[in-house]
Amino acid sequence: MKSLWNATRNAPAVNELETADSPVSRAVGLLGRRALPEGRGLLITKCSSIHMFFMSFAIDAVFLDGAMRVMKIAAELQPWRVASCGGARHTLELPAGWAAKAGICVGDELVFSSERSVSAESRMEV
Repeated sequence: MKSLWNATRNAPAVNELETADSPVSRAVGLLGRRALPEGRGLLITKCSSIHMFFMSFAIDAVFLDGAMRVMKIAAELQPWRVASCGGARHTLELPAGWAAKAGICVGDELVFSSERSVSAESRMEV
């Protein structure tokens, strides 16, 4: 399983990362789950807006640009709400409160843990 590292703060961001990169997996997202355990996250690719319709728990939504830099954080997003970020390329869904707990801030650069030693210039965009 993949994980994410906060390269800006030199700290772990997500211990276990799932990726939703197909039309079906992006549409389903976290629907049908009762919770998202601490330290886990769902990266929805090609996604600049999300909805919380039919969800039963709150999340943090972290909007990322193509270089995996944090553009916006919608913290403690409750069920039946929507959030978006113009120009975002991906959305990282985390347990409610996890972005603050992990120290994730706007402007931070997140990398896949296997890329930690690779320079930002040589990485390909997601």
